[in-house]
Amino acid sequence: MAFSSKLGSLLRLNGQIPATSILSSIHCMSTSTKKLFIGGLSYGTDDQTLKEAFSGFGDVTEAKIIIDRDTGRSRGFGFVNFADDESASNALSAMDGQELNGRNIRVSYANERPSGGPRAYGGNGGFRGGDSFGRDAGY
Repeated sequence: MAFSSKLGSLLRLNGQIPATSILSSIHCMSTSTKKLFIGGLSYGTDDQTLKEAFSGFGDVTEAKIIIDRDTGRSRGFGFVNFADDESASNALSAMDGQELNGRNIRVSYANERPSGGPRAYGGNGGFRGGDSFGRDAGY
């Protein structure tokens, strides 16, 4: 919705729109700079601790530690979402390389996953030499 209204406002400017202006606007709208990736986290860091560590830079809308589904333990990274780009930028500059719960963390802008997730292109599949029921073909 925001994309179409922004594009519409660019097109209404007397029909004279530099191509770089359109491309720049599309790039800015397709890349969210409000979401940060936080790596190198201590296994003892939880969502609340992560939120508190970053809330001094602006309104944190979400702080999430990624948990291993098999062990229930932190995977050592997470994400922090801010209400605005400027807060995220300030947090990135100030927190990258800083210590949090005894570990130096890495902070960068988060990259969006392709739609469909990791299994959209085959994921963990592959030929195992058996039939369609998982039995060994006996070769």
